Amino acid sequence: MSALAWFLSGEKGIFAHLSSQEYRHIVRIAGKDVPGAKKMIIGVGQVRGIGYNFAKAILDVLKIDQNSNIGFLTDSQVESIEKAMRNPSSFHIPPWFLNRRKDIDSGKDLHLITSDIEFNVRNDIEREKNTNSWRGFRHTYGLKVRGQRTRTTGRKGGAVGVRKGGKILPPGAIPAEGAAPAEGAAAPAPTATTTATPAKGSAAPSKETKPASPAKPAEKKPTK
Repeated sequence: MSALAWFLSGEKGIFAHLSSQEYRHIVRIAGKDVPGAKKMIIGVGQVRGIGYNFAKAILDVLKIDQNSNIGFLTDSQVESIEKAMRNPSSFHIPPWFLNRRKDIDSGKDLHLITSDIEFNVRNDIEREKNTNSWRGFRHTYGLKVRGQRTRTTGRKGGAVGVRKGGKILPPGAIPAEGAAPAEGAAAPAPTATTTATPAKGSAAPSKETKPASPAKPAEKKPTK
């Protein structure tokens, strides 16, 4: 008997097991639409709050094949996966897998998924602000909270004290009317002509005077 015939024979063969179930192209798990062609461990890990290791732990506890396609899941298996996601302690999953241990309101070890993560994070930030804690002040001003450096990172807003420069004109070029001179460009030479000042000790130039008009000859009166 060949290895291929042995693999395909028997009721517990992989193909016989998959063919007996109905294949679904879209499987909805915890409000997330997962394509049925994805592998089981990858599809379960697409739910927000469920990582690769946590998905592996859930599938190991429920004894579901990790390498099969997620489209072959039955309705009962989907329900059991959702229960394990929302209440992993009831399935004997270690508490260090959970993402919210010792909740401040209930004091229990919880695991948040989907929209519960955003809701609880928003409430935690508002609590810090209302108690006027240092973390609350950092959240209020939009600064880093966990001790990161802020000398070169975490800056918001535009640059201060920096002016954009235009094209650099060649030396001696006159900029166009209404255009500011580019940063770093040489100032244009003044166009107005200036009068040279006399050197020290030289005589001051005399003022120009109008030439005197020639005197008219006196008219002689006729004698009788």
